[in-house]
Amino acid sequence: MPPSATLWKREPHTQGKHLVLEQYLKAWYPIMGKWNGRILFVDGFAGPGEYAGGEEGSPVVAMRVLDEHPSRSKMKAHVVFLFIEKDRKRFEHLHALVEKWRPTLKAFATPSAKHGSFGSSMTDALDYLEEHGKQMAPAFVMIDPFGVKGMSMQVIQRILKNRQCEVYVSFMWEHMNRFVSESEFEAPLNELFGTDEWRAGMELAGESRKDFLHGLYRKQLKKAGAGQVVDFSLFKGNRHKYSIFFGTSHTTGSDRMKKAIWNADPSGGYSFRGGTQDQLVLMDLVQPDFAPLQRALQDRFAAEGWVSIEDVEDFVRSDETSYHDGQLKRSTLKPMEDQKLIRVDRNSRKRRGTYPPGCLIQFQPRAVPDA
Repeated sequence: MPPSATLWKREPHTQGKHLVLEQYLKAWYPIMGKWNGRILFVDGFAGPGEYAGGEEGSPVVAMRVLDEHPSRSKMKAHVVFLFIEKDRKRFEHLHALVEKWRPTLKAFATPSAKHGSFGSSMTDALDYLEEHGKQMAPAFVMIDPFGVKGMSMQVIQRILKNRQCEVYVSFMWEHMNRFVSESEFEAPLNELFGTDEWRAGMELAGESRKDFLHGLYRKQLKKAGAGQVVDFSLFKGNRHKYSIFFGTSHTTGSDRMKKAIWNADPSGGYSFRGGTQDQLVLMDLVQPDFAPLQRALQDRFAAEGWVSIEDVEDFVRSDETSYHDGQLKRSTLKPMEDQKLIRVDRNSRKRRGTYPPGCLIQFQPRAVPDA
C-alpha cells in the first residue's frame, strides 16, 4: 500500500533503483544531448522529491546528475524536466524543491512540477502533439507507481511510437501477487498489460506465476514498440520486491542500461538479478561469472561459421544477454580463445588476444553433457 505521509522512509531497494537510474542518466545525457536540440526527462509518479531522511527522490537525482555532469558544457540539447505528481501535498513539496533548483539549471534546463495523474497528463500531451503533426522530443520516461494502478500499456505504446523515446517501468510484483485475484484489480491489470492474458497466470503459483507474468509484460512491451527490453529484479534478502523493465528502440540503450546495472554499487542486503542468463545475480558477485555469456555466444554463433566481431558485439549489447559490451573481449573472448572455444582468423588481426574491427571469429559448438 502507498504510504499516507507526505514524506516517508526510503527503502534499500528504492536506493538500488535510483543507483541504476543515476548510472544510466550519466550515459544518456551526453549521448542524447550531443545531437538533439531538446530532450525530455519525465517522471510520471514523482512523489515529493525527497524522503523523510532527506535522501534524494528520483526528480532530484535526475537534476543533480545533469548539473554535475562533466560533459554538460558540450551538450547541445536543452533539457526539459517534467515531474508529475497526483497527491496535492506531495506535489506542493515537490514544487518547492523544483523552484530551488530552477536558478541552478536555468542556463541549460527547465524543470517543472505538474499536479495531476501520469495517464491523463501524458495523454493530453500526446494528443496535442498528434493533433499538430509533431513528434515527442527524445525522452526518458520513468513510470514508478505504488501498486499497479495508473499504468497503461496503451500510453506506453504511444510514447514508444516517438523516435528515441524510452521507458523505465517499475513492475510491482509483490503488490500484484498479493492482490491479483481480487476483482477490483481486473481493470487495472487489463490496463497494465494491455490484454487480459494475465488471467492465465491465476492457475499458477510461486515462481511459475512470477515467470508467466514477467514474460507476458516483456512480450507486451515488445508488442508496444520496444525493440529492446532489459529487465532486472530488486530483492531484499530473498524477498522479491519488484522488477524494473526498460524499453528502448536501440541496442545502444540496452547496452547502457545493462552497464548501469553492473556499475551500480548496492548496499543493505539487496541484490540485482537480470532477466536473462538463468537469473544471474549481477551484483552479488565478487568475481563475475562469464560462463553464461560464453555459452550464449556458442549457442548463437557456432552454426554460422565465421562471424564478424561487430555481429558479436551487437548480440552482446542486445536484450538477449545480461552482459554489456565492455565485458566481451578481455573477460569473455580471450578466455574462450585460451580454452580453444573459438578460432580467430589470423589475417583479420595483428596480435593474439585482440579483437579489432573487422576481426573474424569462429565459435566451437558447445559440448552437451552426457544424459
